[in-house]
Amino acid sequence: MKHFYLTATLLLLFTTATFAQDTLNPDTDIIPEDTLLIQYINGNLDSLLNLWYVQQTVDSNSLVANIEDDSVGLTGYPDSFYIKRLQSINSLIELPFNSIVRNYINVYTQKKKSQVEVMLGLTDYYFPIFEEILDKYQLPQELRFLPVIESALNPKAVSRAGATGLWQFMYGTGRRYNLTVNSYVDERRDPIASTHAAARFLRDLYAIYGDWTLVIAAYNCGPGNVNKAIRRSGGKRNYWDIYYYLPRETRGYVPAFIAASYTYYFSHEHNLVPQPINIPPTTDTIVINDMLHLQQVSEVLDIPLDMLRDLNPQYKLDVIPGKFKPYALRLPLDGVGPFIDREKDIYAYKDSLFFNPRVTISPNKYTSSSQYDIPSGSIRYVYRVKEGDVLGIIAEKYGVSVGQLRSWNNLRGNIIRIGQRLVIYIPERTANKMGISGDKSQTS
Repeated sequence: MKHFYLTATLLLLFTTATFAQDTLNPDTDIIPEDTLLIQYINGNLDSLLNLWYVQQTVDSNSLVANIEDDSVGLTGYPDSFYIKRLQSINSLIELPFNSIVRNYINVYTQKKKSQVEVMLGLTDYYFPIFEEILDKYQLPQELRFLPVIESALNPKAVSRAGATGLWQFMYGTGRRYNLTVNSYVDERRDPIASTHAAARFLRDLYAIYGDWTLVIAAYNCGPGNVNKAIRRSGGKRNYWDIYYYLPRETRGYVPAFIAASYTYYFSHEHNLVPQPINIPPTTDTIVINDMLHLQQVSEVLDIPLDMLRDLNPQYKLDVIPGKFKPYALRLPLDGVGPFIDREKDIYAYKDSLFFNPRVTISPNKYTSSSQYDIPSGSIRYVYRVKEGDVLGIIAEKYGVSVGQLRSWNNLRGNIIRIGQRLVIYIPERTANKMGISGDKSQTS
């Protein structure tokens, strides 16, 4: 009875429409490349390069060079070669091979080789976090590959639909699994909090299906869509039997998961060299019980502000609202002692500027202006809004914040129109990487 109520509750929570016509035999059918999901994966891999700790580690010019020149590919080997490799992986989750899996392996090992090398380097930081939490909930360790296809291990990733963070939670699902989302904090971007929420969500989905492949599909499109696909297929409960009854963007999701698993285990065979990422190897947290701005910590302790942002991506405005409830500040291990020693100095540092309601702090200067400053050396660029654009995606693509976009374009909210022109002051390094040229901004 308990299982029945859990199932019924979850089905009410996730409802969307889908359509399909045919069934699929992966052994005989030629499966078309799912361009929607591949474009999404490509976009996530590209946006990964905008992270500060990635830019600090790897010459960004080398990341985008010779991507199409990789000589190691799939065309020279029979399918049996890859089937044997996948079968050699010790996985609780089934990892079959077919043409669509082959397409995604091609994306990861050839088309986005250099970006994937960066992502593989990030696994050294993120996978231990995922593995410890998945173990706590007694879930298969293989599920650590879900954030690879969801966000390319970018905690700041935002989809066109508004899904956010490593595990790409929508607002409602995040709140349902006790993630704080407010003006200051978005725990969907917190690697630890979001992984706990994802583990609970995955555990609930397994209570419905008892099949990890269907769980992975349901994580992407919701159990409502998976249950409709099962019903329309005549009650079949094999992913490949319900393939064409699933939403189009979900059809490639399980194959992408298989390809991500393959790429991780056989990266060396494809000459993929994980890039060492300049994240502090050891970190610790300090409990914050008052209002604190990351820039106060940065300037007093001489820690790069962007490093603090990358270690604490959940604080959207660089403000930790500790006076409302305790929050954690993650610091490099060698910064914890100095923070404790100088805690009073840090809280007092320019507090009248940071937390005076009549003063707005620019990201680059302290000023009484209501506008964000134009960063020195940035490149002015006019962007024309396209269908599907949202401010979060545009900001992430060009290495700026949503607040900066609003300020520079006198926007009061998040609504933008197709064809609207937005002025963006792109950081010089990002502009150079994207091949964007123009006049550099100067500050007095």
